[in-house]
Amino acid sequence: MFEEHAERIAEFKTRLEELQACLKTDDAKALIARLEGQMAVSGFWDDTEAAQKTLQKLKGLRVLVEAPEELAREIEDAGVLVELAAEESDESMTKEIEDLVEALDAKVRRAELSSLLSGPRDDRNVIVNINPGAGGTESCDWAEMLLRMIQRYCERRSFDVEVIDIQAGAEAGIKSATLKVSGPFAYGNLKSETGVHRLVRISPFDANKRRHTSFAAIEVLSEIEDDIEIEVPDEDLKMEVFRSSGPGGQKVNKTSSAVRLIHTPTGIVTSCQIERSQHRNRATALQLLKAKLYDIEVKKQEAELAAQRAGQQDVAWGSQIRSYVLQPYQMVKDHRTNYETSNVDQVLDGDLDAFIEHYLRWDLAQRSQTRDHDAGTSLDRTGPVSAPAG
Repeated sequence: MFEEHAERIAEFKTRLEELQACLKTDDAKALIARLEGQMAVSGFWDDTEAAQKTLQKLKGLRVLVEAPEELAREIEDAGVLVELAAEESDESMTKEIEDLVEALDAKVRRAELSSLLSGPRDDRNVIVNINPGAGGTESCDWAEMLLRMIQRYCERRSFDVEVIDIQAGAEAGIKSATLKVSGPFAYGNLKSETGVHRLVRISPFDANKRRHTSFAAIEVLSEIEDDIEIEVPDEDLKMEVFRSSGPGGQKVNKTSSAVRLIHTPTGIVTSCQIERSQHRNRATALQLLKAKLYDIEVKKQEAELAAQRAGQQDVAWGSQIRSYVLQPYQMVKDHRTNYETSNVDQVLDGDLDAFIEHYLRWDLAQRSQTRDHDAGTSLDRTGPVSAPAG
């Protein structure tokens, strides 16, 4: 009666062992021990910023190791429970065991996803930019909906979110928003959201209740590692200062501490208004600019590889990656993976796990076509990287 459940639990155990080998958890344990040794050294906290980065890395490694180990204990306990129920022929346990096996199946699938986060930047923190497209108030409102979606997803994953810059729309919504997201494999999880998101709905701003189509873009950039130097000459920068304020003119700062940086060769603009110090805002805006320039260089190399992939669609910045339809029916569809769901409200409330899983599997399949070319193309190395010209 319980043989099928016992077989599935044995399968879970095998899959988890394969996953732990793939994730190289033994190597991760050794690195954890090394980092903990560094933390015990006198003067570790003298450089607060470096110490925080070490702690963040340690946190990610512990999740990598501890989550599979906790799951292994759950699988072992489930196996014991099934054995006891089988020995006693206790049919009253059937429903409980069925629910337990299904829950373990979902947990193993989620754990297996971590093996797909193998990109050189996947374990980094990220900077998320959200901007409305053409369409005025409609698009500004849609951009704010996407901002909430990303924030809710981060809450679900216990990621730390810091709003670096936000500009309110004239009537509703936002003209732009920039977030810093910190957490284990933040970039690996959020990179699927880069691109243009399309919304179809009955407009709440149209007195005639007509259906409107709106566009907004999400850009996800990985933070730059300390060993990667991005050179931005001062003569390539133009700085503007302004008074910072929250959405709708709240929390107005009476001093011009907010900073906007313009990279004249490319026209890239970044800004920061979270600090009262103009100097610190400039430093953060420069960090955002360097992340954008680094991303441009990485994507140039990825584009060269993509040209070799027969039939691959363009997923670069500016392409439409997903549609959200609220009227005349309800559907969210990802145009890269063709995955779709009718539960629009749940997706807009931050439930992006299924879309992320399908994207990671799709991306892995795409990358496997050019795996032989990847070795010499990574920018993740020590040494200077020149900022691109316009």
